[in-house]
Amino acid sequence: MTQLAKQSKLFLLLSSLLLLVSCTSITDLKTDISERVFGREAAEPPEPLAEIKDTVTVKVLWQSKLGSAGDFDFTPTVEAGYAYVASAEGNLSKLDVTTGNQAWQVNVGEKITGGVGVGGSLVVVGTQKGSIYAYDISGKLQWKSKLSSEILSTPKYFDGLVVVRTGDNRIYGINANDGSRKWVYDRTGPALTLRSSAGVVVDSGAVYAGYAGGKLISVRADNGKIMWEASVAQPKGVTEIERIADITSLPVVDGPLVYAVAYQGRIAAVDRSTGRVIWNRDISSLSGLTAEDARLFVSHAAGSVYALDYSTGKTFWRQGALKNRQLTAPLAMGSLIAIGDVEGYVHFLNREDGAFSARIKTGDSQILSHMTLINTNTLLAQSRDGGVFAVQIK
Repeated sequence: MTQLAKQSKLFLLLSSLLLLVSCTSITDLKTDISERVFGREAAEPPEPLAEIKDTVTVKVLWQSKLGSAGDFDFTPTVEAGYAYVASAEGNLSKLDVTTGNQAWQVNVGEKITGGVGVGGSLVVVGTQKGSIYAYDISGKLQWKSKLSSEILSTPKYFDGLVVVRTGDNRIYGINANDGSRKWVYDRTGPALTLRSSAGVVVDSGAVYAGYAGGKLISVRADNGKIMWEASVAQPKGVTEIERIADITSLPVVDGPLVYAVAYQGRIAAVDRSTGRVIWNRDISSLSGLTAEDARLFVSHAAGSVYALDYSTGKTFWRQGALKNRQLTAPLAMGSLIAIGDVEGYVHFLNREDGAFSARIKTGDSQILSHMTLINTNTLLAQSRDGGVFAVQIK
């Protein structure tokens, strides 16, 4: 399909959807457009995988079945020997990371729509109706708080606060003791944005979040006041779709810098104290990046994996054999980089040159966009159909 044909098709789709304004809310309409135009189905089929010669041994240490993720994105959290996982059906579970055995499971009574936050002896999840549920580590409900919109990301604990981002561009600072609101940061978004599970990162008293239009912000964790705003990417093109340059993944804090990457945009390194952009370069990503030992590892939206110099953005290597495989954010594991894909594979790349070291298939369902370390040689992955897998390398 030619570029002109693609744009014409998208224009007709937008035109037909806009006719629905009279019978639906603007929020629902924007969500519908985002899901249809930038849905989970890749425009092209995944690139077939070539055979590789394993240089490390990989096995599934244990697996568990929780419940489907539906159209949402869940991130498992590991804390003090346990994994906390959630499903769209409302189930919240605590699993032993050594065996996968379930310590407890509760159902919140609503559809959970984001990852599990753990901290301050609390286990916290958000729902489609905009509710926050906080449990203690034994699974007993401590409090519930109602916010303004659905919660698509992982709540974060910091210094007596639960920091939560809602789907209507607000960030809340909530008292971790009783669920009362301490502050709200509010922001107006453009007419058309990508619906994503991008949440917040809290570090050293600052909250970092990426927004539509390629904007990265820093606000104070104690009162929600903005400290700076930086432009990671500038929208380009004529149509609203072409001009989407949203940050749809978590920023990464590393030393004096914070890194962020936008879809149809750029990756940038930003000074944490001033918001000044130190460097940027053209790379598009939906799932995001990670930083490890003076390198950045990025999953490109088209399926390549990049290793970049953290101080300049220069490319060390690029692995291009995973085209259209809807990759997860990279996960650094010592000398290896782990990447999940849409067909349930977890790939392990050599950190120094990007060559394949091993791969393992967990099942037939997509690995959700962020995997989690259990320890230096074991990761935890959750799949869209509800599988939870501990994958170990030797």
